[in-house]
Amino acid sequence: MNKKLVLLISLIAVALLLSGCTEFDQPISDQSEGFWNEFIVWPLVSTIKFFKGLLGTYGFGIIAVTIIIRLVMLPLMIKQTKSSKRMQEVQPELVKLKEKYKSKDAVTQQKYQKEMMALFQERGVNPMAGCLPVLIQMPVLIGFYHAISRMNNTPEIDLGSFLIFPLAEPSIILAVIAGLMQFVVLRTGPAMDNPQMKIMMYFMPVMIIGFGIVLPSALTLYWVIGNVISLIQNLVIYRPWEKKETQQPVKTKAGGAKK
Repeated sequence: MNKKLVLLISLIAVALLLSGCTEFDQPISDQSEGFWNEFIVWPLVSTIKFFKGLLGTYGFGIIAVTIIIRLVMLPLMIKQTKSSKRMQEVQPELVKLKEKYKSKDAVTQQKYQKEMMALFQERGVNPMAGCLPVLIQMPVLIGFYHAISRMNNTPEIDLGSFLIFPLAEPSIILAVIAGLMQFVVLRTGPAMDNPQMKIMMYFMPVMIIGFGIVLPSALTLYWVIGNVISLIQNLVIYRPWEKKETQQPVKTKAGGAKK
């Protein structure tokens, strides 16, 4: 991913976080003012409360809202996964282009960029496709954190428990489950074929576990359910078992393996 784009995404995340951080420990209601409260936090809170009324507990309400959010974003996530898969398929051709235009002078690099973009267009690859879902999920995830935190600070709301996990308190067990689920999701997705993304396979699960052991279990539950949906998506679209079959060495008649 382009370094400038990473910086932009990081700045957006920080801006969104700071936009509501001064009120994260305050009660929330339909009277709360401000764009962040009116259009992000309160809609999430009221939707969770609605499904709590239908399903009986806030745990099931959070699961229902998580599923709805992921279904709304599913077209973008599918597009991201397919684009990542196509990106891996064109890697051999990109290597050849880099070899062809290995000179670092401006003219050569312009030709390289032109042919690379033509290749992307021909094969239906959008290098930026992976960024849009991230940008969309950031305000939702941060809004979810604020919604849970402020529900927890609203006397009229008792988050209760889901199974053995008090939703208002951190849970090491649920955090570890969320981290392991994230690892499985990355193992079954396009990160497996991209050496530059493989570091995420170890960094992301550890980061989620770290957050999970200090944040309310309600937010960790959101990660667990979201990762279950991502895993199903990877299995349907990316078919990791087919990838493993194609990577197995072909045995010769003598019982050896061709390299």
